[in-house]
Amino acid sequence: MKLIVGLGNPGAKYAGNRHNIGFMAVDRIAEDHGFSPWRAKFQGALAEGRLGSVKTLLLKPDTFMNRSGQSVGEAMRFFKLDSTDVIVIHDELDLAPGKARVKAGGGHAGHNGLRSIHDHIGPHYDRVRLGIGHPGHKDRVAGYVLQDFAKADQDWLDDLLRGISDGAPHLAADDGGKFMNAVALRVAPPRSSTSKPKRDAAKPAPEPDPAPEPKSKMQQLLDKFR
Repeated sequence: MKLIVGLGNPGAKYAGNRHNIGFMAVDRIAEDHGFSPWRAKFQGALAEGRLGSVKTLLLKPDTFMNRSGQSVGEAMRFFKLDSTDVIVIHDELDLAPGKARVKAGGGHAGHNGLRSIHDHIGPHYDRVRLGIGHPGHKDRVAGYVLQDFAKADQDWLDDLLRGISDGAPHLAADDGGKFMNAVALRVAPPRSSTSKPKRDAAKPAPEPDPAPEPKSKMQQLLDKFR
């Protein structure tokens, strides 16, 4: 059994925030893979279903971001899971918008949700880091993560969430490589074989073939009798 946790803040006020991309991801998984309706449980919202052959629980803590670990720890203990059975999906300032990375264990890098989870279950859980970009200065971070995604972000955001949902069965099966391939097929689909490759601007354009030299009158006469 796997427990996949999406991080965010509860309530309509925060629903479209960059900080809530974890909630958005598990909502998409639940919808696409036919999970049970969400129900209040473990200081959060819980949905149950299967990803491939793996029984999976989806959890959205209702404790607000900086107390996420309370909900995660309660669910983990109830189902007698190990911390290595937990996968946390969260926003990541240090990745460009639309990028995703899978990470096993490690530090919390100052993320308040991860910090709380560390306090309750330790650092040995997997993470899916979803890039939202950085505002450029640490003093602007708090306001930035609590702002809604811009309209210009909607295309890459939808592609990313679809890719996470596509790859979710691989994620539950501990196959990070196949999960990342599924995400890549959505966010960076292969070019059509009919599309022309772009010329490298740093390389000079190929020179045209030289024009043939004009034939002499004698050569033209000889060509007539060949």
